[in-house]
Amino acid sequence: MNQVIQTGNSESITMSSREIAVLVNSRPDKVKQSIERLAARGVIQLPPLGEVKNHLGQSVAEYRVSKRDSYVIVAQLSPEFTARLVDRWQELESQQSPQIPQTMHEALRLAADALEQNSQLTIANQKQTAEIEALQSLFSEGMTPAQFVKGLNGVNCMAINQALADRKWLFREGGHWRVGSYARDTYLTEQQSQITPRDAEPFVQYKPVLLRKGAAAIYKLYLNRQLVMKRTWNGEFTHDTIKKVA
Repeated sequence: MNQVIQTGNSESITMSSREIAVLVNSRPDKVKQSIERLAARGVIQLPPLGEVKNHLGQSVAEYRVSKRDSYVIVAQLSPEFTARLVDRWQELESQQSPQIPQTMHEALRLAADALEQNSQLTIANQKQTAEIEALQSLFSEGMTPAQFVKGLNGVNCMAINQALADRKWLFREGGHWRVGSYARDTYLTEQQSQITPRDAEPFVQYKPVLLRKGAAAIYKLYLNRQLVMKRTWNGEFTHDTIKKVA
């Protein structure tokens, strides 16, 4: 799935957006959307498109991503998979003959490229560490989605369940929020309790409960500005430590 592209007197290896999707356990179309958003913001250059055949023999378009931009994309999508990306690039590069600089200019360019790649990896690792620390201070077993986002600066916690319903994590049933099959036991689980009101029939009450992977996914949506925010939000992505749920 890798490809060598000629650039002047040198060769550069690229990785397909479809392969990045496999590495980070995401859908290819989601990875392409992230690439296009990053390019629109000027963070990366929009990579060239190519066509390949999928397992059904159909032609599908995929981006050919440079090494530098792949680190930025993975840091945006799933920074926890950075190590997997590093391993894959080492595998791809080991399949290519070593590039020996022929001039001082080429040697300096290779050194600059290596420095930039190391810098991108450092930034990705720093972002991953920051997100892990944020989740450790925010997440507690037994939390509801609304309890979790209360600690995220600017998020409208009254709108979070509907936002998750739009993503098929939740659905409404009999006045209660229920966990959808898409998110069940991956992002959310469900607690049930028997309620026996006075002078009324007993009924079962359902409570969606956030799992750690779900908390990480919501935090990523927050950083990507994909949650409903309060009108008074100051535009800063900060968080408070939430007291542990008993």
